[in-house]
Amino acid sequence: MRDSENVPLSDDVDAYFKREVLPRAPDAWIDYDKTRVGYEIHFNRHFYVFEPPRPLAEIDADLKKCTDEILTMIAGLSA
Repeated sequence: MRDSENVPLSDDVDAYFKREVLPRAPDAWIDYDKTRVGYEIHFNRHFYVFEPPRPLAEIDADLKKCTDEILTMIAGLSA
């Protein structure tokens, strides 16, 4: 089994293991040599600022412009 768990720093690893892991995977074990202590920072939660998408009409205009350029290039190849 190669799986990992992110245990909250406030929880005891063994208590978390007995409460959350063993009921779902009774044959699981902890490899204490590979146990690490760290902290995960959710950058999206702290730094993400939502920007609404552009209006659909503006996107359609850009797509039409790109399509027209492609058609012009294709017409130049076949001429």
